Amino acid sequence: MPKSLAVTHADLAPSPRSTELGSKTGAVLMVFTILCGLFCFILCLIAEATRSQEVWISNGDKGKEEIYECVYSKSGKTPLLCSAVAFVGLSVAMVVENVYMLVAISNTPPALASWDPDSPPAKAFTWQAGFFFVTTWICFAVGEMLLLIGVSVESGHLKYWSRPRPSCLTVREGMFSAAGVFALMTVFLAASLYLTALRAHRLIQKQESLRREMLEASFLYASPPRSPSHRVIAAIPREDPVPPTFTYPLAFSKQSSIVTLE
Repeated sequence: MPKSLAVTHADLAPSPRSTELGSKTGAVLMVFTILCGLFCFILCLIAEATRSQEVWISNGDKGKEEIYECVYSKSGKTPLLCSAVAFVGLSVAMVVENVYMLVAISNTPPALASWDPDSPPAKAFTWQAGFFFVTTWICFAVGEMLLLIGVSVESGHLKYWSRPRPSCLTVREGMFSAAGVFALMTVFLAASLYLTALRAHRLIQKQESLRREMLEASFLYASPPRSPSHRVIAAIPREDPVPPTFTYPLAFSKQSSIVTLE
């Protein structure tokens, strides 16, 4: 016969709701956030490879002083489109991640709010969460600023980009790549913040389960044993009782015989 497994409190506990930490919705949103960061990183690399560059040309006649003017190497539509989509995509990823975190923490059971803040695990999780929160927003702000600068520069010469002019404003080499790196760091730090909150939530649930089991065990052993109740057996009257029949040997009989008395 197969061995039966014991049922624990974890088996009887209800599954987390979609708005709580550790639910399937949270995992899907974290994967979506990371994919958005990877997509923004790829777009930034494309924008870096197709960014506009300045080309200096001379328009002076022979024998006269040469005047150098610059033209753009391309219109800048491709880097503008890529940087704009990356800007919006990174913003959407951060909004989705932070809104879900706020909703999940607001729906946290009271055990998380009653956790002792002076305990070593609480201090460690607080420092980790604070570090990930601050660095996430710093990387997000820097990445968005770089993308916004790229959008502003590339949108300035969509028309008449081949016309000579005294000066040309272009994006410095590596700026779009740096924006992609900051976008990638943003989503990974945001995922680390979610995992830190999830670890703290599971640790609190484990401590709460152990405390409940200890209380149940102490209540079980502290209560006095109950005495068994006395059951009274009542005789049932019978209309025609039959006397019992006894069969015994006659010990003093010379002949071995059995006498039955009714």
